[in-house]
Order: sequence, then C-alpha cells, then structure tokens
Amino acid sequence: MSAAPSPAPHPADDAAELALAEALVQFIRDEIPLARAMELSLQAWSHDHLSLAVPLAPNVNDKGCAFGGSLVSLMTLAGWALVELALRRRGEDCDVFVGESTVRYLAPVWDDFRADAQLAPEADWTAFFDTLAARGRARIEVTCEVPGTPGKPAATLSARFVAKRRAQP
Repeated sequence: MSAAPSPAPHPADDAAELALAEALVQFIRDEIPLARAMELSLQAWSHDHLSLAVPLAPNVNDKGCAFGGSLVSLMTLAGWALVELALRRRGEDCDVFVGESTVRYLAPVWDDFRADAQLAPEADWTAFFDTLAARGRARIEVTCEVPGTPGKPAATLSARFVAKRRAQP
C-alpha cells in the first residue's frame, strides 16, 4: 500500500503546520541533549516528508567528515519527528519509539548535512491511524536518507516506528 497524496495545504494551514513543526523541533532540542549538541534545525516539512539539518562542526569525526553516529542520529530523529508530527497534527498523545532500524553508510559527508524522512513506499498513514484507534498502538515504516553527491545518498536508514497511546490519568 502506498500513502495517498496529501491535498494541497491551505495558506492558513501552512502557518499552523509550520508552528507545529517548529514547536516539535524545539521540543526535541529541549528534551534530547544530543539534538541540542548537534545544533539540529528544521529544514523542510510536509504531511509526508520532514527534513532536519545540522552543521558539520559539532558532528565531525577525527577524519574531518561527518561522524557516523551523527548521521544515524539525525536520520532517526527525522523519522521519529515525521511520525510524532503526524500524531500531534491529529491531537494524539502517544509515546513514539524506533522499534527496529537498518542503516547503510555509503559515502563520507564533508559539509553541513540534512536527513530527509518520508513514509516507506508500503506505508500508509490511514492504516497506521486505524490501527492506533483500534489497538492503542501502531507501527509504521519510514525511510530516511542523508543526500550525498547529486542523485546518490551518503547514508540511508529504514526504520519501523511504534506509537503507543499514553495512559490517561
């Protein structure tokens, strides 16, 4: 199953969406010390895509290129943020965590970099939210990449994220 295309957002929706996305990135920076140290920022977002960016300087290794741990951390945070943003958009109060992931490092990164997250081709928001409504828990597949040379990724991540409704007091 593939994700249905999102309708074009209304301009007022754009402002609300941007505020929601920026608030989420601020939450990540406030609550996850690693994200703050990485100097993480929001680069782009839509209903089906989210990009986070970082400068190279705080994410460099001993060879002068991006540290592999920073690459995987940024991709994981971008995937997590994509799912978390979809949940917040719907007013869902859930814990989100990565259930499993596979990373591939394909080329060194010598400059500031970003991670682009999107639903995996077989993933579907409708099925995810239907399962969450029925079971209080759902999982969804996300793919992320750090772009490298034109047309080729420097690193990729395939991950399954799980959302579990928080218990109401």
